[in-house]
Amino acid sequence: MNVFTLFTERVVAAVGKTDLAARDGAALDLSRVNVEPPRDASHGDLATNAAMVLAKQVGMKPRDVANKIVDALVEDGDIAKADVAGPGFINLTLSDDFWRSVVRTIVESGADFGRGDLGQGAKINVEYVSANPTGPMHVGHTRGAVLGDCIANLLDFAGYDVCREYYINDAGAQVDVLARSAYLRYCEALGEEIGDIPEGLYPGDYLVPVGEALAKAHGDKLKQASEEEWLPLVRAFTVDKMMDMIRGDLEALNVKHNVFFSERSLIHGEHDRVKEAIDWLTGKGQVYVGTLPPPKGQLPDDWEDREQTLFRSTDFGDDIDRPLKKSDGSNTYFANDIAYHFDKFKRGYAQQVDILGADHGGYVKRLKAAVAAITEGKGGLDVKICQLVNLMRDGEQLKMSKRSGNFITLRDVVEEVGCDAVRFMMMYRKSEVTIDFDFAKVTEQSKDNPVFYVQYAHARTASIFRQAATEIPNLSVAQADLAKADLSALEDEVELALIRKLSEFPRIAAGAAETQEPHRVAFYLYDLAGYFHSVWNKGKEMPQLRFINAKDEKMTQARLALVQAVATVIATGLSLLGVTAPEEMR
Repeated sequence: MNVFTLFTERVVAAVGKTDLAARDGAALDLSRVNVEPPRDASHGDLATNAAMVLAKQVGMKPRDVANKIVDALVEDGDIAKADVAGPGFINLTLSDDFWRSVVRTIVESGADFGRGDLGQGAKINVEYVSANPTGPMHVGHTRGAVLGDCIANLLDFAGYDVCREYYINDAGAQVDVLARSAYLRYCEALGEEIGDIPEGLYPGDYLVPVGEALAKAHGDKLKQASEEEWLPLVRAFTVDKMMDMIRGDLEALNVKHNVFFSERSLIHGEHDRVKEAIDWLTGKGQVYVGTLPPPKGQLPDDWEDREQTLFRSTDFGDDIDRPLKKSDGSNTYFANDIAYHFDKFKRGYAQQVDILGADHGGYVKRLKAAVAAITEGKGGLDVKICQLVNLMRDGEQLKMSKRSGNFITLRDVVEEVGCDAVRFMMMYRKSEVTIDFDFAKVTEQSKDNPVFYVQYAHARTASIFRQAATEIPNLSVAQADLAKADLSALEDEVELALIRKLSEFPRIAAGAAETQEPHRVAFYLYDLAGYFHSVWNKGKEMPQLRFINAKDEKMTQARLALVQAVATVIATGLSLLGVTAPEEMR
């Protein structure tokens, strides 16, 4: 139950009960009517813009329209008070009985409370991480991995049919460098002294086991082959090993993909899908041969003063048309990207989401232009840019890893502080803001550590139920019985404030899915935990407000229903972030 959606529907129904009519005789346009939290909580529980939206249509002053709507709304038994404020806003105060009914709804709904139908089952592809398969994942990949995974969770919760995809960048020159680096380790495994790793190759020790595996699989046969013969074999073998490593890294972060898509397959598969995409765009008049003017300021890497094959990306909002072929006739990276997104569209994903790193900001417009062209307006691309993560210890930024010797791996971070802390804290800021990830703070057991504060709230709900089982062993706390509890005992303002906070969850989850901003859920959970801890603390000061009263089972059952509602919403919210909801904290 989304309270705001519910009362938007009721406001619209109230308008229908009035004599309001459009001046031109047409039906009233109610599409922009909405219900939101008031700017000032003292004004009520909800506020609607209905009168402001309708005033011009009906040719009346907004306040006069608002008074007519208020007259209809006061007939609603769940509305305790309806007031007109300012130029014509309507503030609503809901009855305590309505708020208590929210607890029952949450207990009955369980983990489905807040689940929506925004997506209406539409297919959507979320592509994230997509790190080059040249080594273990480092901390720079972590934020994008968590962001993409949480967005996919939110979209699924909002009713979309979600595909989680990883794009393996295995077609560029870097994988040839990787293969040559692995071949050097292969020679080392055969007993050859290789000395210092030459400049330009990957020096990481993570390639030592790959070299050993090559030696075990092929003996010294590759030494007798030419580079032209061994390079494709070693390249494929090494990419497979790197992807095994990356999948393990992702598993440590509780990140799972449905599809791992090879960039190399676009060109070296059953047919050349890059050519197919370019031919398709050519047939639509979106590809031409021409020259590009020199851009102002610094020249981009893909600008060349020559006639070349260009995509008309300016027709779709880009700043300049983009090259599809390099001077040697090979495809540009952008051409491969067009083919990849075209392939996703042909697989049924008109709606696509890409999670990109901070260094890809200048790539967004051309990608969005490409998807607009290949979907012919039937779909679109949302791009989320992840800013950097600074790892901090004792106020100092970390730059080295004792495991890899040259960068901090994802595994280093997860093994030190745990998957939950990493995932929650990566989502505790907007994706476009740089994060300072402090090892000391994310393991601190205090309110200043958001993940601890939220998980502790859930653990506290579990401890309340354990205490109830001890003090009132015959009291049923089964979901069905809690849902039937007499909730009239929930009347203290801190309890009602907690219920109001719980009621916001469906709106928060839907908004986070629509905007693809998981940080909204993290912020909400921190606030909710604060409300719950406040009720707990007030019970310590005022015994009559404690959750368990062995002398009043009716009261206890009502408050346990509220505790169950809190546990449900926290657990569901944490699951959207891929974080566990512990029963105990040690």
